[in-house]
Amino acid sequence: MKLGLDAPDAVSIRTALLEGRLRAEDVARAAMERIAALEPRLRAWEVFDPALALAQARGVDRRMAANEVPGLLAGVPLAVKDIFDTADLPTGHGSPIYRGHRPGADAQAVAAARAAGAVVMGKTVTTEFAYFTPGPTANPWNPHHTPGGSSSGSAAAVASGMVPLAFGSQTAGSLIRPASYCGVFALKPTHGAFSLAGVKPFAPSLDTLGWLARTADDLELMRCALAGQPWAALERRPPRALRLGVCRTHEGPALDAGGLEAWNRGLARLEAAGVPLRRLDMPPDLAGLVQVQKTVMAWEAARSLAPQWRAHRPQLSRPLAELIQAGLDTPDSRYEEALAQAARGRQAVALLMRDVDALLVPAASGEAPRGLAATGDPVFSRVWTLLGLPCANVPGLLGPTGLPVGLQLVGHRDQERALLEAAACVHGAIA
Repeated sequence: MKLGLDAPDAVSIRTALLEGRLRAEDVARAAMERIAALEPRLRAWEVFDPALALAQARGVDRRMAANEVPGLLAGVPLAVKDIFDTADLPTGHGSPIYRGHRPGADAQAVAAARAAGAVVMGKTVTTEFAYFTPGPTANPWNPHHTPGGSSSGSAAAVASGMVPLAFGSQTAGSLIRPASYCGVFALKPTHGAFSLAGVKPFAPSLDTLGWLARTADDLELMRCALAGQPWAALERRPPRALRLGVCRTHEGPALDAGGLEAWNRGLARLEAAGVPLRRLDMPPDLAGLVQVQKTVMAWEAARSLAPQWRAHRPQLSRPLAELIQAGLDTPDSRYEEALAQAARGRQAVALLMRDVDALLVPAASGEAPRGLAATGDPVFSRVWTLLGLPCANVPGLLGPTGLPVGLQLVGHRDQERALLEAAACVHGAIA
């Protein structure tokens, strides 16, 4: 399948609009043509409304013609994961319970993106309540393979060039894993850095707003738009100035043969480019954090989805029902101890990272698994989501069958720009 390498990125679109070389309507129509061509095979969209997209784009053009100051995302097509409320589009949460549901207002992140000039093209497919039961979306690199989840439609839409930017979220590995499988950049910011108001809650201690893009600069553009900060291109630091701590983590044995080969090839390319690599080991007492994350997620999901559990239990998938039951069976004392273990883990990892700019860790076990009945294993993201640290997927490597395998960078709390600068440097070295 033709991937989105020839589609413009968000920064390029914004620059062309500011220079008068392009209209937002032109950009929207080009995106619509690509969606029309690829959607029958990829099925990335839950809702796609061309008329609504054109109306938004024409509004951007009118404001530009009136010499209004354009927002950072002026004219940029945006996909929105279908757990984000939208006032003008249905929000189904990947569940038959909410089929046709019409929220009264946009989620705060969607409202901020619109205020910055983004053109919302529609809602992308997600798994049921952003857990594990997949929708129909296929991987653009090979439609017989999963795109990952739960931000499946968003990852596929960006990878195929339908849109340059897409909203997603992460509770276990729902941004980093699909980004790795589909070969795109993704940012999971520090937990709590951006509002989740209007986004369906699952496990509030873990739920994190994020987004996917084809370049690190596009990730930064969205970050600045949501934070209300001025945008500047990421600094391209020389490879020798980047200090990376390399850590396969306690979950390293979960790498499959192709994932391990890609991991080693990525390290070799970084060393050849002159990036200083410092081998680090996770403290032994952090070996149980994957299970800690599972405990927190189950306990909180059981409470977040209590109304659906009480009123619509037959319409819940078996995996989700089992998770909720496990959460209900988890004693409060075990949940409180899990939160305490997470706090100790944050302190230990902060100490581990004190002399490096970022940790380099696996993003996924390997290439996207074959088949659409499951979305893959989030094992390499669970710990970092639990600890609330910012993470980025860096594409540029391929596995043995030609599918993408990403590298994950873990940064310091509230240092997303520095993390993205490191991501741009790593991408330049491995791609």
